[in-house]
Amino acid sequence: AMWLKPEEVLLKNALKLWVQERSNQYFVLQRRRGYGEEGGGGLAGLLVGTLDAVLDSTSKVAPFRILHQTPDSQVYWSIACGSSREEITEHWEWLEHNVMKTLSVFDSNEDITSFVQGKIRGLIAEEGKDSFVKEDDPEKFREGLMKFEKCFGLPEQEKLITYYSCSYWKGRVPCQGWLYLSTNFLSFYSFLLGAEVKLIISWDEISKLEKTSNVILTESIHVCSHGEDHYFSMFLHISETFLLMEQLANYAVRRLFDKETFENDPVLHDPLQITKRGLESHAHSEQFSAFFRLPKEESLKEVHECFLWVPFSHYNTHGKMCISDNYICFASQDGSLCSVIIPLREVTGVDKADPASRGVSISTKGKTAFRFTEVRDFELLVAKLRMKCKATASPQQIINTEVAAGPAADTPKDFGAGQSKVGQRDNSKTVSTEALMTVYHPQDAENLDSKMLKEKMKEQSWHILFAERGHGVSMFRTKKTRDLVVRGIPEALRGELWLLFSGAVNDMASNPGYYTELVEKSLGTCTLATDEIERDLRRSLPEHPAFQSDTGISALRRVLTAYAFRNPQIGYCQAMNILTSVLLLYAKEEEAFWLLVAVCERMLPDYFNRRIIGALVDQAVFEELIRVHLPQLTEHMSDMTFFSSVSLSWFLTLFISVLPIESAVNVVDCFFYDGIKAILQLGLTVLEYNMDKLLTCKDDAEAVTVLNRFFDSVTNKDSPLPPAVQQGSSLSDTKSEHPKVDITDLIRDSNERFGDIRCEDVESLRCRNRLWVIQTLEATTKQNVVSDWEEFQPS
Repeated sequence: AMWLKPEEVLLKNALKLWVQERSNQYFVLQRRRGYGEEGGGGLAGLLVGTLDAVLDSTSKVAPFRILHQTPDSQVYWSIACGSSREEITEHWEWLEHNVMKTLSVFDSNEDITSFVQGKIRGLIAEEGKDSFVKEDDPEKFREGLMKFEKCFGLPEQEKLITYYSCSYWKGRVPCQGWLYLSTNFLSFYSFLLGAEVKLIISWDEISKLEKTSNVILTESIHVCSHGEDHYFSMFLHISETFLLMEQLANYAVRRLFDKETFENDPVLHDPLQITKRGLESHAHSEQFSAFFRLPKEESLKEVHECFLWVPFSHYNTHGKMCISDNYICFASQDGSLCSVIIPLREVTGVDKADPASRGVSISTKGKTAFRFTEVRDFELLVAKLRMKCKATASPQQIINTEVAAGPAADTPKDFGAGQSKVGQRDNSKTVSTEALMTVYHPQDAENLDSKMLKEKMKEQSWHILFAERGHGVSMFRTKKTRDLVVRGIPEALRGELWLLFSGAVNDMASNPGYYTELVEKSLGTCTLATDEIERDLRRSLPEHPAFQSDTGISALRRVLTAYAFRNPQIGYCQAMNILTSVLLLYAKEEEAFWLLVAVCERMLPDYFNRRIIGALVDQAVFEELIRVHLPQLTEHMSDMTFFSSVSLSWFLTLFISVLPIESAVNVVDCFFYDGIKAILQLGLTVLEYNMDKLLTCKDDAEAVTVLNRFFDSVTNKDSPLPPAVQQGSSLSDTKSEHPKVDITDLIRDSNERFGDIRCEDVESLRCRNRLWVIQTLEATTKQNVVSDWEEFQPS
């Protein structure tokens, strides 16, 4: 089916040739008489068929068409035709979905017709230029570029990325025109019925960018700049357009605030390298590596729809196989929440399995074979994967493969034995190779109390899961995995599973010996960061014996100093010491370093820089979620800044600074499995638990007291930590007005109440709020400069 350049049609005689199938106030869908009718539609059908046969092939008529009409008008305009009912129905539904509601805003039938004609012409041009990068069709692109340069007169170096046909709402009525996306500006131009509309907005001045819908606009893009709202609608590919706009706006704010990243990123540094295809692939790669917790530099190469055989459930789950330079990943799309990550360093063989079902079998070192079926071009894929595996099997990576997937029988101490040896090879005295918990709280296997028995049962549940679903990086992750995480990971497996779920295991396997070298280079250096680290060392979990001795303090110093040396852009930020001290309790020193890398550089982006932009963004996301899920709170609290000030430490320390340590570690378990979504869910649950008390508070100080008392009352009845270390147990019941709340119940409730918040939704909320946060910071910075200047001026 295709859109047609609107041409007048006289219906006086046409009704004999066409049968009306669907109609509404402004459009008619017709079928050619005799087409698709039993017996050919009688004599009339036979005549039409003869007429069509007599016409030569070039002017043969498509059997379906759509006409535009206005009430009281005898004139119809042909706007689309199609060779099948399915094709033409697609066009009909697009018109109903995108155009119908809008037409009611026009006052006259003439305006409606000229708008529909303009819209259809725009769609034809849009389809003509295709949805691929414009550079593929230089002629079409040159036309658009000339129009862009002529209309807007922007500097010569301004590079046009792409352009789209759409409608811009000026007041009550839409103008049909072209939206141009270039490196620094969003521009719109329309010239219809003698009226010219021109709009230019700089990407870095946009404070809001979102997809919205209302009664008249089914789907539109809302842009807010300098307090003014702009709405664009009726795109042929709205998701693609929005994705590119989001990327360009993001690049612009990163250029403003992230000078070091900007200098190091060739695409950001040289806007001439930005292309439409590049932006799209960058967006998809970002989503891919965030979802599977892979290193940021992984770029998504191919996506294949297929089925994966799930041996423990005996069924094929439908989903997508995503392939990057170093990983084969799978995520189910049928609601079964099944995902798999296979590093190529783990793959021992790729084979064709059962050609009838277009199968691909991938064998790994953990003795697991993954069977994918109904893979398009499966033979080509097998050949490609074999090539990739050959390229990946470098000696450097072979050293470390046992880190990722030890056999299920391994004890936690054996986990990662490979890399700790590499880590120690030059300087065994420097890097500690035991998690502090194993040093300070060795488990007495002989005398098991009830808590330790429960702990052993938890461990047993995980070992059963490993035996059934694989152990190590390539294990099947399903709803059962999350259920066990929510119950709290057993102490003995915590370090191993944190490493696995955060993806830090992959960073570590790819960089053997890196941490030890970093420690050697960084120890003894003296910078502002090392001074701050030294000042904060003894404030990190001071009540824990591990940090009352030189063993723990030295390990903490090494990890923080090495990280500041690795990433001077962040250096050291308060809160990193609290987080790292908890990591060191459960993970070996090198593992703790890579966990810190995963948190600072991937899981909590931009949190630990001077302006803590990432945390401010997540606070804005949190506020938005409070408005949606707890509206009675927002009605009571006129000033939402209370939630921001009180929740900052929740985000920066993952609740470690407000909850007793034995409960906080369960929150960290969920964070490494589910990311920031777990923290947002828990934050909402804490507010909901305290709703009644908060609604009676007269001021912020009272509300803070309510929440602090609540946090003090959170316990972990299953924690095997000795009473001396537990912080919750030091509170006598008389001192707390709150009944005790168990952390497992709190986390389970947060999953049941707010578990439907999806990671993709959180990411798009982050994107939307990042623009607003940075605009606000930029405005505040400018105000401060002006006020400093005014103070400096002699009166």
